[in-house]
Amino acid sequence: MGSIQYDDLPMNWVGDWAGRRAALTPNRTALYDSFTTKSYTFRHMNERACRVGVYLSSVLGLGKGDVLTLICRNRIESIDIYLACGKLGIILAPLSQRLKMPELNDLLTRLKPRALFYENQFAELISTLSVPATVQFQINIDDDKNYFDNIILKTEPREVNVPLALNDVCLYVHTGGTTAVPKICIISHRQMVWNSVDLVVTGVVGTCNNVLITFPFFHIGGWNTFTPLFHAGITSVLLREFNAGLILDLIHARRVENFGAVEAMLQFLIAHPKFAQTDFSNIKAITTAAAPCSQSVMQKFMDKGIPISQTYGMTEAGPSNFAYLARTASLDELLTNAASIGTSMFHCDAKIINQDTGVEVTPGEIGVLCLRSPHTFDGYLNDSARTEKILNPDGWIYTGDLAIQDQDGLISIKGRADNMFISGGENISPEEIEQALMKHPAIAGAICAGHPDKRWGQVPVALVVLNAGQIALEEELKAFCRKNLADYKVPKQIRIVNELPLTGAGKLNRVAVTAVFS
Repeated sequence: MGSIQYDDLPMNWVGDWAGRRAALTPNRTALYDSFTTKSYTFRHMNERACRVGVYLSSVLGLGKGDVLTLICRNRIESIDIYLACGKLGIILAPLSQRLKMPELNDLLTRLKPRALFYENQFAELISTLSVPATVQFQINIDDDKNYFDNIILKTEPREVNVPLALNDVCLYVHTGGTTAVPKICIISHRQMVWNSVDLVVTGVVGTCNNVLITFPFFHIGGWNTFTPLFHAGITSVLLREFNAGLILDLIHARRVENFGAVEAMLQFLIAHPKFAQTDFSNIKAITTAAAPCSQSVMQKFMDKGIPISQTYGMTEAGPSNFAYLARTASLDELLTNAASIGTSMFHCDAKIINQDTGVEVTPGEIGVLCLRSPHTFDGYLNDSARTEKILNPDGWIYTGDLAIQDQDGLISIKGRADNMFISGGENISPEEIEQALMKHPAIAGAICAGHPDKRWGQVPVALVVLNAGQIALEEELKAFCRKNLADYKVPKQIRIVNELPLTGAGKLNRVAVTAVFS
């Protein structure tokens, strides 16, 4: 008899997070919705998930392997759908409402969903899309008839859970990259389970009772916060979208004990008039992600006695892989090592390799960070070529991030080995922006790069060359970009030049671009 492969073995508990947690702690508070100010127990969340599950399966006829796309803010309905999809093996594909029509059309074409759920405030955006023929159902969850509450949640509940394997697909998550076409990451239940385990065992999750979810559900970061909290029986505090004033109110009311953020979010909190008067005594810790947080921003929270430290990960490799855990009780240690992402999580291997040779470098040398763990993604959807570039046969993820390890084993990120840059926690591809600019009839050539910015970490800037005899103003070019790109991808500055900077090898020189704007 051959050995049993448990990751391939359908089991009743896989995906049924709502049912399992409700069975264990039915009366514990699962969620506080800051918009409605309502609280829900785990029993409530399972009942809602069962009602949604019956609607998806019995009314719409959706089942295991079908794709459901969702364009929605961080509402409780998003969580209901996520938990119901988990019970049924439906693949949830959340899409960013920040994307524009061409980007969303491309993703919908490749995802081939059977259902599209969306929030009413994005109805106009939905009406502009070229929805593929695979979509049999378009459902506005909060139209004037309040469809979700009055129809879907009125469905008679019954248990709809089907056995799933850990290797079955849980999510399709789109992410930015170094090419113009967004990548769609295949996220298995195995990845989500092991990521929860690593966050709990490493000590990032588990010490607080109420945790604020700040990251959007169209990124893995939102589900990467909610899922381990739900697994651990911790109360999630739901925020529909980032709102500095509301967050400070929740903190002051002692509704929140912990939250994660990108530096730009923390800057907005600091800049808000309520910041100085807010009572932070209930906050036990803050973790930052996406890019290193500056010492000056960290200091503002440490002055209030709050430990703040860095975490690191990427959708393909984690999404959580590193955390800086304080080795002493002193906040000064966190400030001294502000640039460090710490060490890899309990169940995650890490190494730094020479970009050219692939050989592991010694401490003190800069190389490319590579990661390996049980919570690695299953590749890019229908894109084996790009999958092979990032995931090798031995299970190592090539992050593309330049890193260095110090004598204490702590690792710091030093930049990108490729061209992608991060702005306010969002991955941005310069090639995508260049292609958008090149569609303008006056432009003959374009080059884009990330430029340092105090608030966002980096922002896109661009140089363009015009066709002979053509005239174009900077604001005109920005307005043109806004028609095809999410707002955060629109260059903050565009300068017209006579020629684009090139390297000695004749390739576009993005390093030279940032020098122009310095």
